[in-house]
Amino acid sequence: MAVPKGKISKSRGRMRRANWKLSAPAIVKCPRCQQMKLTHRVCKNCGYYDGREVIDLSEKEAE
Repeated sequence: MAVPKGKISKSRGRMRRANWKLSAPAIVKCPRCQQMKLTHRVCKNCGYYDGREVIDLSEKEAE
């Protein structure tokens, strides 16, 4: 059965928990349309990723 080896001081436990924080998402400018987008994802504004059209957004513009 797992048993703790000894008492963990308040300071030591709190120092360990101090690193549980959220990081802000990495946001970059789309090289094609200059809108902000998440890294390594298709641009929601123009539909391009890595210089190639992945999603055809001309259908949405026609509506």
